Amino acid sequence: MEVAAVEGLMQDYELSLQHVLWRIERLHQKREVVTKRDEGIHRITYGEMVPRINRLAGALKQLGVKPGDRVATLAWNNSRHLELYYAVPCMGAVLHTLNLRLFPQHLEFIINDAEDKVLFVDQSLLPLLKPLVGKIPTIKTMVLMTDGAAAPLSGKENGLADMLEYEALIAAQSTDYPWPKLSERMAAAMCYTSGTTGNPKGVVYSHRSQFIHTMGVLQGDNLGLTENDALLPVVPMFHANSWGLPYAAGMAGSKMVFPGRFSADAKSIVELAEQENVTFLAGVPTVWLVLANYLKESGKRLPKVRTVVCGGSAVPRTLMETMDSIGLRILHAWGMTETSPLGSVARVAAGAKPEDELKLRLTQGRVAPGVEIRISDPTSGEELPWDGVAFGEIQVRGPWIARGYHNGYDPGKLTEDGWFRTGDVARIDPDGYIQIVDRTKDVIKSGGEWISSVELENAVMAHPKIMEAAVIGLPHVKWDERPVVYAVAKPEFKGQVTEAEVIDFLRDKVAKWWLPDEVRFIDEVPKTSVGKFDKKLLRANAVPIKEGATEPARK
Repeated sequence: MEVAAVEGLMQDYELSLQHVLWRIERLHQKREVVTKRDEGIHRITYGEMVPRINRLAGALKQLGVKPGDRVATLAWNNSRHLELYYAVPCMGAVLHTLNLRLFPQHLEFIINDAEDKVLFVDQSLLPLLKPLVGKIPTIKTMVLMTDGAAAPLSGKENGLADMLEYEALIAAQSTDYPWPKLSERMAAAMCYTSGTTGNPKGVVYSHRSQFIHTMGVLQGDNLGLTENDALLPVVPMFHANSWGLPYAAGMAGSKMVFPGRFSADAKSIVELAEQENVTFLAGVPTVWLVLANYLKESGKRLPKVRTVVCGGSAVPRTLMETMDSIGLRILHAWGMTETSPLGSVARVAAGAKPEDELKLRLTQGRVAPGVEIRISDPTSGEELPWDGVAFGEIQVRGPWIARGYHNGYDPGKLTEDGWFRTGDVARIDPDGYIQIVDRTKDVIKSGGEWISSVELENAVMAHPKIMEAAVIGLPHVKWDERPVVYAVAKPEFKGQVTEAEVIDFLRDKVAKWWLPDEVRFIDEVPKTSVGKFDKKLLRANAVPIKEGATEPARK
């Protein structure tokens, strides 16, 4: 029997990021946004930032940016980047944050696939765009963000697009901007997956999804950010919108502390945290490995930090124990670009036994309120029980979970009944704790970033002396996983090709941090019954990465 629908008598209020902008203007105007720059510490309050955001929106409109147009950023974590976080989506355009660690060919694809119209770039990152000269025709205007004196600009002589300077651009605009009424279903931002097989894929967030995700981040049993916190996000603002933390900080009124281009420097992070009374840190495990070592060696401590959110890859037990020993409590979270990214948080549930606490904190935790999760047999699609034994593919659904990719890529990511296939394989125990055990695809996660084994294999096999090659990820004490190449030389070159020669061959073909830690020569790559590389067998017989292997370049 069908139930007659009766509507509630509530206002039809659009859930948009304009509400977060309203809060920082009306409620949190005195809270600071701090950025470490080359010349020193830059300070601005939310109240002082709002007129600049209005000016920026006016400048974008003058540049011809219309609702739905993509505006790209290639920038560090800093206050100007935060201004773009508000101005672009609140005027109806789409903020597209570019991953500055990507290889140029991926940046080229992403910019063209998104059809970015304007590109804002930090001055120190401008050299990353030189390989793209003549290859990104959709970019009509570039805006250079400079610290100190403005760099000399040369218009189209740079070979990319008209070049403007950020401060001069916004100075010419009014501090009042007539913000349009937005639909909560409008696109607000987009990020691309990186390092998966094939080309990166665009995830497009709506105002509604960003609003609800922000409320989810603020929940006490999720990340629990509050107005009393001073947040220092080491996680890049191009990495799934910095895990949603910039908007969560704006909604709550948290102080923001940005490391600028010094995010890889543990000494700078510690000094900044000490100076600004930071209480909340966020970043991937490799960041905390370096920071923990620095704190142990220096004897310094950060007693005011109450939470260290760690995501991007699994937290090693030794890291969590080390951080505990120096007074920093890691909060393990799981998610992906397609989940905005918050999917689960490893809070210890009420009633858990004290002796189980560390084990529970090391899991991917329990699914975040607002998201539903299940595990399914990858072959049959059958839903599997939460018994802590059966494992299958993680599938999720919820208001901040992607339902597809930009331009319709990979339409099979949704099940017939509307669940998103994550590609991660996990078991879930009866209390709902998720433990990821494998991945359905052979991507390698190094320092919180993905490396495509297939693309790396193809690059290796382009070497004139290599017949075939398979790449697997092996555990690494610092980077979680690192790629190792198993290569077969062509018969005429057997014994005549070296590891150094192969790695040197790859240097201009892949990003520096994709370079393998080792190249191991074998007589034949094992195959499955259908002729595919049997990576399971390679992993089963693999010896650990040799001690002292060269660490990847992370810049």
